[in-house]
Amino acid sequence: MAGFVRFQSALRSPSGRFPGVFGLANGLAREAALSVDDAAWWRTANDRMTAAYVDPSTVDPLCYDPDLHPGARAWFKDDAHALIAMTREYLALLDRYGVAWVELRTADPGEVVYEDDVQAVAVPRTVTASAQPGPEGWTP
Repeated sequence: MAGFVRFQSALRSPSGRFPGVFGLANGLAREAALSVDDAAWWRTANDRMTAAYVDPSTVDPLCYDPDLHPGARAWFKDDAHALIAMTREYLALLDRYGVAWVELRTADPGEVVYEDDVQAVAVPRTVTASAQPGPEGWTP
């Protein structure tokens, strides 16, 4: 059975969301928290990811719109091995800086509002202000 995987913050952000792996890494860079070597790696890695994979919001600028698609979040298809391998390098960066993250897996990410061959953006079937990710990434 096909599935999906998501890497996100283990902790809720002040806005109430669980930022994804790239948002967490970009936040470290924005805060100038990265060493010179890690900042150079991050810049090169982001350029490589941008060249290799589509940013869903460039195809559908409304895919993350909070009014149209509340709680929309990106998921990798679990057979997107190259993308997931590249993402694991970002997870190593987060580990070096003590940023807590979790890996979520599900067969049903919710209502898909964008999809390509390696990823999907989906709105969870249930979105609540107090929802915490469970073992499959969802809270009943």
